[in-house]
Parts: sequence; C-alpha cells; structure tokens
Amino acid sequence: MSTLATAQPARHPDPTVRARALAWVAFTRPDLAQAERFLVDFGLRVVTRTPELLVLRGTGPEAFCYLVQRGTTPRFAGFALEVGSRADLERLAALPDAGPIEALATPGGGARVRLVDPSGFAVDAVHGRARATPLPRRPALPINTPDARPRVNAGQRPPVAPPEVVRLGHVVLELADWQATCAWYTRHFGLIPSDVQVLPDGSPAVAFLRLDLGDTPADHHTLALAQGLVPRYSHSAYEVCDTDAVAMGGRVLRERGWTHAWGVGRHILGSQVFDYWEDACGDKHEHYGDGDVFTADQPMGVHAVGRDAMAQWGPPMPASFVRPPLSAGLLVDVARNLWRSPDLSLGKLVAMARGLG
Repeated sequence: MSTLATAQPARHPDPTVRARALAWVAFTRPDLAQAERFLVDFGLRVVTRTPELLVLRGTGPEAFCYLVQRGTTPRFAGFALEVGSRADLERLAALPDAGPIEALATPGGGARVRLVDPSGFAVDAVHGRARATPLPRRPALPINTPDARPRVNAGQRPPVAPPEVVRLGHVVLELADWQATCAWYTRHFGLIPSDVQVLPDGSPAVAFLRLDLGDTPADHHTLALAQGLVPRYSHSAYEVCDTDAVAMGGRVLRERGWTHAWGVGRHILGSQVFDYWEDACGDKHEHYGDGDVFTADQPMGVHAVGRDAMAQWGPPMPASFVRPPLSAGLLVDVARNLWRSPDLSLGKLVAMARGLG
C-alpha cells in the first residue's frame, strides 16, 4: 500500500478563496495563423481575431477559454481561475506581490487580479465575466448495449469533422518546487487533492487537484501538478461530447498532418478516455470524454506512480511524453534546481526515470 510522506498535497482548512472554475489558458505564438489552424482543426471556435490576438471558445456558455497573443517566442503564458465574488478578488489582491483589481477587455468583460505562483506561472483570478449563448452541437451518440437498445433502425454516423470542443477541462504543469507550489494553490484557491501518485520514498510524483464545490460534483482534476526538473507546461485538456468525438478528432488531426502524442486510451485516475495531440510548437492538447466527478467529501487516494499506472487500456505512454526537449539551457536549469530545490535530488531523478521513463 502506497503512503504519502510529505506535507502536500493536503486540504487547507481556511483558504483565501475557493476557485469556482477554470476560465482559460493563454499562449504566446509568433504565427497566429498557424496557431489558429491547429486549434480549429482541434475543435475550438474563433471568437476574435486581430493581428495581435486570437481568442477561441468551446460550444459551452463560457465566452472564451483560449487566448493566443503574438510574440517572438512561443511559450505558455498562464491560465485563469474563476472566483465567486468581487470580495474574493479583493482578498487575492491583498496578497504579497498580487496585482490590483483591473477590468478585463476580453469577451465577456469582468475583472481580474494577476498573480504568479511559486514556480513562476502566471495565474489570473477572474470574476464577473458574462456568459455567452451556447453554440449548437451534436448530442452524444445513443449507444446500444446488451442491456439497452436505444438505437433501432439507425446506424452510427458521427460527422467526419473536427470534434466540437465543449469546454476547457484541466491544465497540467510540471514543477521543480513542488511542495511550495502545491501549498500555494491549496491555500489561496482552495483546491483539494483527488489522488496523488507517489515515488517509492513517498514523495509526490503527480497530484490531481479539484475544485471544492461542496456537494456539487467537480471534475476529478482542474489542475494537476507533476514533479519535474524545471517548470513547464505539460498539457491542457478539452472535453468533447462522447468517445466517438475523441476518436474522430484523432482521425481529422492525423489527416491534416498534426503530430500525435499519445492515445487513444482510458486513464486510471480520472477515468477519462483520452487522446493527445501536439500543436506546431510541440505543446500537447488533450481531447477527453467520460471523466470522473467528485463531491468535496471524497477523500484523497494515494497510489504508486509508474507508466502502467497512467492508463487502463491503450498504447503505453511514450517516454517522450514526460521528457523535456534536451538543450544546454535545460541542463543548466536542471543543475541549478538540483542544487537549490528541496524537492529534487539525484535519487529522486533516478526514481522518476525508473517510474516514468
């Protein structure tokens, strides 16, 4: 039986606020047209396009869920969490190094407070965004089973087209300073751990954090934090209406020349049927369906980490999925983090390589 040997992840008894939703992810790209081609093929819809900014949404009621700003260097520019009130923004604005409350000029309006987590990721707390009218989409296909036959005298013909992304589901980040960063999210946004995968010494390898919505079911994870060598974006995930949409998305992206990362399979923790694809900058995006939801009273699970622990079925996770591109700069950063981060050691690197590599 696996046990956790560190202080985090753990619920905070009195967080600054409790986040209510994941609002958006943001990226910087030198070529907005190229970014748009991938994201439209992936299944997002363009809301606004200017020479400097690309805004996209799903079919759900959120005004947008994806921002792309023009910039010389491609990078992950952060994400936003929605909070419940203006008073929540005021509490966050009072934190050390937080920005002031400022109006948003993006679709839906509202206001935000800009923060930076201990690993250096930009996090916007947002409130007051107006909802948009949901867009039409196909319903989930009726599935015949041995126990029920809802479909009679009709075949299954999902459209050969990009899957209709409904909403942004979660973000996964890799961190060198894992304990401090995890504690920051549980303390200031009230995120609670659903499951944690641990190395043989009991230290966390990956924690899956969900929103604390009380008795309202929340996604198994809105934010997942993985122990890494350097801080970097792992992937973001987008819910589609059913598993046929996951698979059809793979067909369309493959036919249009995009790079496959991993899938199709079903995760163990979270249970999602998943398929991962890379955009032109190599950043991974996940289609998923049929994920778990938990209420706040569900306790945290502790599990051993390993490549076999990532999926119930499907192809094995490629080693490249969790291995950052090798460069001289990366080696310098890894050496620096090994020297200064209390969460990294050579022994842990070896354990991580054995577990995930």
